[in-house]
Amino acid sequence: MSNRMMTLLAGTLLLASACTTQQVSDTTLSGLEPANFRTVAAGKQTDLFVLKNKNGMEVCITNFGGRIVSVMVPDKAGTMRDVVLGFDSIQDYMKYPTDFGATIGRYANRINQGKITVDGVEYQLPRNNYGHCLHGGPNGFQYQVFDAKQVDDHTLELTYLSKDGEEGFPGNLTCNVRFTLTDDNAIDINYSAETDRTTVINMTNHSYFNLDGDPSRSNADYLLTIDADAYTPVDSTFMTIGEIAPVEGTDMDFRTPTAVGARIDSDTEQLKNGKGYDHNWVLNTKGDISRPCATLESPATGIVLDVYTNEPGIQVYAGNFLDGTLKGKKGIVYGHRASVCLETQKYPDTPNKPQWPSALLKPGEKYSSRCIYKFSVRK
Repeated sequence: MSNRMMTLLAGTLLLASACTTQQVSDTTLSGLEPANFRTVAAGKQTDLFVLKNKNGMEVCITNFGGRIVSVMVPDKAGTMRDVVLGFDSIQDYMKYPTDFGATIGRYANRINQGKITVDGVEYQLPRNNYGHCLHGGPNGFQYQVFDAKQVDDHTLELTYLSKDGEEGFPGNLTCNVRFTLTDDNAIDINYSAETDRTTVINMTNHSYFNLDGDPSRSNADYLLTIDADAYTPVDSTFMTIGEIAPVEGTDMDFRTPTAVGARIDSDTEQLKNGKGYDHNWVLNTKGDISRPCATLESPATGIVLDVYTNEPGIQVYAGNFLDGTLKGKKGIVYGHRASVCLETQKYPDTPNKPQWPSALLKPGEKYSSRCIYKFSVRK
């Protein structure tokens, strides 16, 4: 072989090695390939953004729907585990309509019959869930592409303009979602928004938490604590009936740590109506961001999730509609109740309940909501 051929071969091998090294280094700690999240949707570029802290914790977020795709945290043995459900590629998020990890808006949870009245004008919203408007409609924020700016290794900013009339809501609404991964292993989510016409807004995050890092296991053994003396009951269409009821003496009492599965199949009206837990709790924290409003713990891994918020309520959804038909990351089947969602929020159907904390946003005002998911370990 000539010297020139040997030089070309050596160069080719070196280039191949460099490409392989680059590909490996691009793979996230959770095993995601960022290239699988790059496409163009509605004329906008989608991507995967990676946040890291000094403890080695990693959070991956896509700007398609403002979704948390993976969260890697240590268990009691120091093993890193991915504790949220999701998909390996942007194509699967687009193919399978789910709320996995999504930023929800304009209005999280349900609005009765999809009707709201703002400034004396009645608006008809989509009726996409048992005759009601759920999570902003079938084309809510979870299916929109946000503009993204990665500020640094810890921080991602997403912005979205929801135009007047989108999903029937009034007003041009400019939204901002800021994700910050702190060095005490917390995901600090700040929502803000402004409008040019009076509207309603209620944003949240819809991560499905599996603290075992094993979606083949259900949430039955997870210990749940909710700092709430009351909740809002629902009817058989999952719509709040407008009451605030005490949890005392009911299956809804989580004021002390209680296994999620201990009473979830109880033959009571509320658990039959919700197909398990899918209810809003009225928080005792009353907007105090310094106090945990809810805690979820896996006895198996020792992973503890504390939730903090300035909102008056939290929706706890126990994955009752997961049925084993979806395959998520790494091809793992997501079975019945393989997770728990902890969605900080205004109460459901608040626009039609003037006695409850208002969800109205007027021109000149600034909507502000905050949710902190803080992880730790109990050994």
